[in-house]
Amino acid sequence: MRVRLKGDAICTLLLLVVLCSLLYSQLEHLVPVGNKQVTQKQPSVTPKIFAVPRAPWKPMPAEAMVPRPKVTPIIKQTEMGNNRAQTTTIPPLPDSAFNFKRYLLHKDNRNFNLLINQPKKCRKTPGGPFLLIAIKSVVEDFDRREIVRKTWGREGLVNGEQIQRVFLLGTPKNRTVLATWETLIHQESQTYRDILLWDFMDTFFNLTLKEIHFLNWAAEFCHNVKFIFKGDADVFVNVENIVDFLERHDPTEDLFVGDIIYNARPIRVQKSKYYIPETMYGLSIYPAYAGGGGFLLSSHTMKKLARACREVELFPIDDVFLGMCLQRINLKPILHEGFKTFGIVKPSAAPHLQTFDPCFYKDLMVVHSLKVAEIWLMWNLLHSPHLSCTQKKQVKKPFQWKKKVLITSQASPLS
Repeated sequence: MRVRLKGDAICTLLLLVVLCSLLYSQLEHLVPVGNKQVTQKQPSVTPKIFAVPRAPWKPMPAEAMVPRPKVTPIIKQTEMGNNRAQTTTIPPLPDSAFNFKRYLLHKDNRNFNLLINQPKKCRKTPGGPFLLIAIKSVVEDFDRREIVRKTWGREGLVNGEQIQRVFLLGTPKNRTVLATWETLIHQESQTYRDILLWDFMDTFFNLTLKEIHFLNWAAEFCHNVKFIFKGDADVFVNVENIVDFLERHDPTEDLFVGDIIYNARPIRVQKSKYYIPETMYGLSIYPAYAGGGGFLLSSHTMKKLARACREVELFPIDDVFLGMCLQRINLKPILHEGFKTFGIVKPSAAPHLQTFDPCFYKDLMVVHSLKVAEIWLMWNLLHSPHLSCTQKKQVKKPFQWKKKVLITSQASPLS
């Protein structure tokens, strides 16, 4: 009996020893796991510091390569969180936003060199051209300039009147995007003789510089022109209608015609593209101005505006700035329904009406916001010998009420 008890005790002790050893091994195994996780994170970070030799031609800054440590005391984490909250309240301005600080520092700099000139543009015709077409463009928009040259912006005779053309450009904002832009633009100028290039950066808010530099150029090199059309490259212009309209006016008198905007208010929303703070413009209403898609002016008005723009303080929105210059010379612009600088609005009573119809464009002068293919197509449709717009019922049909149609159809047999 004693031997059996001793054997059981020995077996129990052995089992306890085995169990303790197993528990000890498990504990010993758990501790290194945590250490291994920490040591494995570090090698995954450190190789990035030496990963530059893969692309030696494109070195990265040291701040971008070295990651910030993630293990920080709790107090510092809260401090970092507060700092982030403070910095996010004033986010950096996007590329399209207007830098008012830079503008105020350089607002008086309005004299830039003319890199490419066309001094003989208005000397080709005895007595000067009847109409000079001036189109705002940017260097990279060669396709838009080419479609204008081949369609409504053609030089030559239109209804017996001489037409000339120039494109207004500044230097590209990012000159490294197109490395050969200087060679290309000089070659284009030699081929077409219609490029005017100034040495200021071609941005949205520098269009005011383009405005005053063109007026100065026209007053000096094209003073013998009778009328000027100035517009964008994404518009369709019915030059025949413009010539017919201008033939009834005297170029020695004041004339400024377009899609005139009255009682426009400055936009005070900072996110807006046209945001203007009260410190820059304190009045509640802008002066009357023409939509920048296109407008007409006489030679007499052009010369007066060129002088007035030298006296008016620069404003970052070119359309409004020109309205300020018109106000300076006490000239009220004329509203003309043929200028659709906001495009052709489809009537709500006719949702199925096709506004891209040559019969709509036939009686208009300027239609804004057209693509390159649409400009080419509309020009060819309008000049097609098969175009017929004599049946006005095709245009008015969507506006007729069904009841009225039924009454007329029932009344016709009685008559």
